[in-house]
Amino acid sequence: MSGPQVHPVDTPAGPARVHLWRPPRAHGVLALGHGAGPSLTTVDLVATREVAVELGWAVALVEQPWLVAGRKVATRPPVLDAAWQPLVAGLREPRGLLGRVRGPLVVSGRSAGARVACRTAVALGAFGVLALSFPLHPPGKPGSVRRDELAQPLAAGVPVHVVQGERDPFGTPDEVRAAAASPLVSLYAVAGTHAIPASAVESVRQAVRQVLTELGG
Repeated sequence: MSGPQVHPVDTPAGPARVHLWRPPRAHGVLALGHGAGPSLTTVDLVATREVAVELGWAVALVEQPWLVAGRKVATRPPVLDAAWQPLVAGLREPRGLLGRVRGPLVVSGRSAGARVACRTAVALGAFGVLALSFPLHPPGKPGSVRRDELAQPLAAGVPVHVVQGERDPFGTPDEVRAAAASPLVSLYAVAGTHAIPASAVESVRQAVRQVLTELGG
């Protein structure tokens, strides 16, 4: 498949961009958010997008307004949510970018984008969450866990699948598992820290393939 179609989209938080991959007869939508770093091409984001398209999912990679504006520091969580939620909700409206695509919606993202996905999954009617490098706590502060963000989709019966570096200082797979304490959470441990290295790409691809196949791919 050729490169993505790139669409500017106005949001309550300012202009965003959607990078859209739409395979023929797509049977579901994966909304994908980036992290607080200014990159759309991290190993895990690229691997997730590629596997999703291979499995027949339409992928909407959302470029947040702060990044479109050229800023180097991400905006606060409420502002991220304010851009993401209406944008993703509008993808499959009659005049939306994916108006004719049906099937499940899976919300996903890496790091800060994973937090956004968890916080908005229920409101968006998502079938599942795919969290890449979920930042459970600040490095060196294991007592400051973001358990409430993981709990939001779980409380509504929405499964959360986490792909996490084995040595992630923001929370190891075991820490995430203990914080969630739910049978609806699936953990996929891969080599690396918070930034997944290229050497772990195949492990990420395998995890994503398993998740999306279970969720309807």
